[in-house]
Amino acid sequence: MNDQNAERAGTATGRALQELGATVRAFVSAPRALWGLYLPYLIDGIAYFGVLTLLMKYLSENVGLGDIRAGIVVSLFTGGITFAMFFLGEMGDRFGLRRVILSAIALMAVGRVFIAVAGYASGGSFASPAFLLTAVSLVIVAAGFGMLQPALFSGVKQFADPRSSAVAFGVIYGVNNLGAFIAGFLSPFVRQASASTFPPNGINGVFSLYAGLTFLSVAVTALILTPGTVQAALAKRPESSAREVASRQEKKPRVFSARWFAEHPLRDGRFAFFVFILIPVQTLFAHTWLTIPLYLNRAFVPWVSSRFELFSNLNPLLVFFLAPLVAALTARKNPLDMIQWGTLVMAVPAFLLVLGPSPWALFAYILFMTIGESMWQPRFYHFITEIAPPGKTGAYVGIGQFPWFLTKVLTGFYAGWFLKHYCPASGPQRTSQMWLIYACIAMVTPIALLLARRWLRSGGAGMSRAGGEASKG
Repeated sequence: MNDQNAERAGTATGRALQELGATVRAFVSAPRALWGLYLPYLIDGIAYFGVLTLLMKYLSENVGLGDIRAGIVVSLFTGGITFAMFFLGEMGDRFGLRRVILSAIALMAVGRVFIAVAGYASGGSFASPAFLLTAVSLVIVAAGFGMLQPALFSGVKQFADPRSSAVAFGVIYGVNNLGAFIAGFLSPFVRQASASTFPPNGINGVFSLYAGLTFLSVAVTALILTPGTVQAALAKRPESSAREVASRQEKKPRVFSARWFAEHPLRDGRFAFFVFILIPVQTLFAHTWLTIPLYLNRAFVPWVSSRFELFSNLNPLLVFFLAPLVAALTARKNPLDMIQWGTLVMAVPAFLLVLGPSPWALFAYILFMTIGESMWQPRFYHFITEIAPPGKTGAYVGIGQFPWFLTKVLTGFYAGWFLKHYCPASGPQRTSQMWLIYACIAMVTPIALLLARRWLRSGGAGMSRAGGEASKG
């Protein structure tokens, strides 16, 4: 019996390795235009997550808003990005990927200049010059990112070979997370080195670096993602490219037409339930920048607290390695299965933080949460692009982000209150109770998905089609 089990395990492992090799070979031979998507998303990962990791501390302490008001501002910023996707997600479909990607990056570069110079202004309230400059920056960056991300994911669908599309989505998700880790690695050094130039703590020196990198990204993207490179990539998939171009040409100027509402994905009750029930587990993502940085800075031992940016961004480093690997090994798995089980694996480790501010509990939480994230998050984007009709991929990516908008806004409205009362900068802390509440919230998603498993599979043409595509490989 043991020999039979070993033989089955060996056969399964062999099939998995063969599948991994075939998928990787297909990915390596993919069009070069994909790198014109990966590199700007890598650089933006450095700038976006680098600012986001410091934003709560910057607003609370440098601008003088305090934890509660800082949490609200950060939630409005991150929620505003998703809100912008809802309206600007189809820009790449309408005006062309290359033009929109370059315009979006340039817009964010200009926006980041404002937050970089805000350190020279006085703070203390919402009416202060420091906050007003910061607010202008956040609004501009939100608009730029709202155009950029849907265009990038639409480009992956158009450029990637069907055999390697799962890995391509895993890679683009992974490189953005690698950018976040690079930011976490650089930030403590730059912050400490520029503290005298950018008082009181050098944060605006870090912001200046990210503004410069974003301008560099414009040049790098323009050199790689040339019109010829794009045309060569589309030529490898003539049928899908023709449908995308034809659909884009047929688009009417008005977005909110009767047909737009009739074809809205949220009209499908199962799909609407599916995307909105992800909100509880997605609060853990929001806590990555709303809670974790100040939690580490205030509650942990000095060797962690002094490098809180680095430890806040260990998760993205693991995602960089795990997301493409998990995607390759599970390329034939049903996306709904991966999302259901992945959310469970992601939510359960949050209970480890109930043990208190222990570095080892933190590392274990980050590791297991990342495995769960790598199982389901890239497949969610894959799922959205599979159910989208030709020519509407960017719009569907934007619309599918609406629950994520609610997650970021709602989480920000209470995260600052919890920090002030459970993890204040001075005074007694009760971080175990805080994380127990957050863990219970996250568990709502996997429990609800497992209970609704049969119902989700029983109808909805788009959801059935996405599952069928995954099973066919």
